[in-house]
Amino acid sequence: MVLLLVKRIGFMIFTMIVVSIILFLLLETGLTGDPATRVLGNFATAEQKELWRDQQGYNQPVIVRYAKWLGNFATGELGTSIRYKGPVKEVLLPRLWNTAILGFWTFAIMIPLSLVLGVLSGMKEGSLLDRTISVFGILTTSVPEFASAVFFSALFVFGLKWLPGTSSMASGFEFKQLLLPAMVLVVYDFGYVARMTRASMAEVMTSQYVRSAVLKGLPYRQVIIRHALRNALIAPFTVIMLQINWLLSGVIVVEFFFAYKGFGALLLEASLNNDIALLEACAMIAVVVAVGSQTLADIGYTFLNPRIRFT
Repeated sequence: MVLLLVKRIGFMIFTMIVVSIILFLLLETGLTGDPATRVLGNFATAEQKELWRDQQGYNQPVIVRYAKWLGNFATGELGTSIRYKGPVKEVLLPRLWNTAILGFWTFAIMIPLSLVLGVLSGMKEGSLLDRTISVFGILTTSVPEFASAVFFSALFVFGLKWLPGTSSMASGFEFKQLLLPAMVLVVYDFGYVARMTRASMAEVMTSQYVRSAVLKGLPYRQVIIRHALRNALIAPFTVIMLQINWLLSGVIVVEFFFAYKGFGALLLEASLNNDIALLEACAMIAVVVAVGSQTLADIGYTFLNPRIRFT
């Protein structure tokens, strides 16, 4: 167990370093265009660009600049945002918190609902309940977020007038403002997790050890909870952990549509405004969360599948 944890942490650090090198080369060395031109614009003079490069340290060797850049990120010095005219940290942290709130409520609703319906569907493969849940899951997953956002807005904002049309969270936490964005995310992601749970549960129910437990006369509820469910959760657990990355940076459409001040919308703003420091910070945070969630998933496997602890 300890050896597995050490290997995963080492792989996580190695992956983050490799990604940081690629990110630095793309945004800081001119491989994708002159950084001074991206920041100052095409109408800046050569003297202005050269002065900016000198002030930002771009005339130093690449290795020295990368070491300083990585050290600043490790110590929390993320630079200054040209879009917001202030430290990147002060802009980034509130946006991360807003996305964390949205992600928490999305997971709190979606995970139990998906697992319960997926397990029920897999237990009775081919039944009317199974077909109903499968069709509903496929239908919701096939509808993109922007389409369901438009539909829910037309229904709950303009039709019934129950919910606000925007979710800026400007005045602090308001659950009413979270309902529409969370609803769109739950509806879109519910079917995917439920279908994965259903497929895994259906496979486990046809395994030999489940049949043996049933033939031995064990109560059906005990067979499901103690023998089938634990093994059936391995595949859905992987999918659930991957959804953390999706919620962090893949909800750009939902956050932009509802004017939600989250991490995804901030990433879009940084890209549109050529805000290099902010874009680098957002990209590195996304990498840290992606690699960290995968490490947590690997650790979680050891509790769901004891054989991994001894391999």
